[in-house]
Amino acid sequence: MKKKIDAFAYSIRAVLKGNKYSIDYYQREYKWKTKQIAELIADLTARFSQAYDVTHTRESVLAYPHYFLGSIVVSDKEGTRFIVDGQQRLTSLTLLLMYLRRLQAGMPARVNIDELIYSEAWGIESFNLDVAEREPCMRSLYEDASFDPEGASESVEAIWNRFADIEELFPNELRGDALPLFIDWLQHCVQIVQITAYDDDDAYSIFETMNDRGLNLTPSDMLKGYLLANIGEGPARIAAGDLWKSRLAGLADLGKEADADFFKTWFRSQYAKKIRERKRDAIPEDYDKIGTEFHRWLRRDAELVGLTSRAEFGTFVQRDFDFYSKQFIRISIASTSRDPKPDLPYIGFNSDNGFTLQFQLLMAPLRPQDTPTEISTKLMLVSRYVDILLAWRLWNNRSIAYSTMQYAMFLVMRDIRGMGVDELAAHLHGALSKESETFASLDRLKLHQQNRLQLHRILARITDYVGVQSGEPSRYLEMTNQMTTRYEVEHIWADHPERHLGEFEHAYDFAEHRNLIGDLLLLPKSFNASFGDLPYEKKLPHYLSQNLLARSLHPQCYERNPGFVRFVHENGLDFHPYDEFKASSVLERGQLYQAIAQQVWNPDDLPAIAAGLQA
Repeated sequence: MKKKIDAFAYSIRAVLKGNKYSIDYYQREYKWKTKQIAELIADLTARFSQAYDVTHTRESVLAYPHYFLGSIVVSDKEGTRFIVDGQQRLTSLTLLLMYLRRLQAGMPARVNIDELIYSEAWGIESFNLDVAEREPCMRSLYEDASFDPEGASESVEAIWNRFADIEELFPNELRGDALPLFIDWLQHCVQIVQITAYDDDDAYSIFETMNDRGLNLTPSDMLKGYLLANIGEGPARIAAGDLWKSRLAGLADLGKEADADFFKTWFRSQYAKKIRERKRDAIPEDYDKIGTEFHRWLRRDAELVGLTSRAEFGTFVQRDFDFYSKQFIRISIASTSRDPKPDLPYIGFNSDNGFTLQFQLLMAPLRPQDTPTEISTKLMLVSRYVDILLAWRLWNNRSIAYSTMQYAMFLVMRDIRGMGVDELAAHLHGALSKESETFASLDRLKLHQQNRLQLHRILARITDYVGVQSGEPSRYLEMTNQMTTRYEVEHIWADHPERHLGEFEHAYDFAEHRNLIGDLLLLPKSFNASFGDLPYEKKLPHYLSQNLLARSLHPQCYERNPGFVRFVHENGLDFHPYDEFKASSVLERGQLYQAIAQQVWNPDDLPAIAAGLQA
């Protein structure tokens, strides 16, 4: 006989306090990206901010409205809880709670949320979301200790990166006096429906029903109903409905929430005029409302969009929806392309940096009347602008996180809306010329714990540029670990300060110099395992089997290598071999990398693209 199934609405505190959860086999990996974390934090902080006032005390939170965060499915196997559906949300909430715990360090009045994260059961202390492979990473985040995610599992790497996102995304206005009230509201007023089954078959059946056969109307469904109802009965509505169904199926192929992402991107890129100001008590504007309830926003602002007649509703679906959904699908495919020679390469590079804000920028200048060539050129211009801007910021140790960049990118999006090719190229080139930090701003870029992944991608672009310009095939996908061989950022110097006593008085000075970009290469992990500890002179011959940037350290690289020699000569780059690699050599190589980067990310590519030249 099947056991009963329970379903109750609980607060976050009731779900997590002292309760232990394991991950069932239905969900093995934590896969949330920056976009999902950004939306979660935006939703939670926006809801809280609507109720919060600077005069409120913690007791005032008792009157704040509740917020429903969705449901989870749990299989209770003789007292042991396994998450069948909802681990993405619970993992993300745990990371947010860990960050809020860290934010409170040093505050006189601290809200105790430790038991929501970590507790004792049966005499054993462990995380409430108890997954063995994640424990070292979670503990380092809990204790604010160091951890290297490189080479870790997909879940562990995602956990580490999403915590970094939370640090960047959490709004500054809630980090001070409002913080205790936000924590109280989060744990007591945010609710989750927990569905508990006491049989694996029941648990899986619930999971399958909720994910495959659920009948709840989505925001996209409600938007469809509103638009089609206003077209009126007859062939026009039937044609619009067929188009909608076909295009939503194409969006579904991109992912579970791609339809909602598309509508948010489309409406923001073409219609958003204001964004919530970055100050206390600021109200949500149309940009923010589109992000949380795009279907309701369109109903409210239909006249501002130009929807005042049946014909205009028909055009909105048959022309505008058709056009912008095609472009969104094209951009999405480009963002995940694994083609060594993609037609829109910079979109993929920006996606590799986790920059989801590029979608609305890319859509902003597009118009249904644009020719295919104009569309491709505009996409190339905007993605190249973003590519250069991100590279400059990463080189100068500036954040490219969603919250940091959102306001500035909104202004760019609004400014370039509907621009023609020439105007767009001039505008974006001018915007880059006004940036105060470029590659020239920092001539001693260093590797550190927080920038390892970003520096990995910068080195991949530089290394790949040298190879491609010298006539070799692109190896960018391979070097960014999107193929089988695993690459890592490796030091030319082994970690032996005693070998450099003549140049450094203290081991700390050696370590700082060793982490300069001029001492770094991108090499297969197996190479470092075999040769990484050797002195430079013994390691040097083995570089000849690696990429051109590594080979260029050896004299033989400059012999019978006409493509590379031509590249060096034509570009005036100071390549030369090193029989020994000293402190001064590290600085020289750093200057060389800087010069290459200035060519890889050259703002003058923008007018060249507009002129029909391939930069």
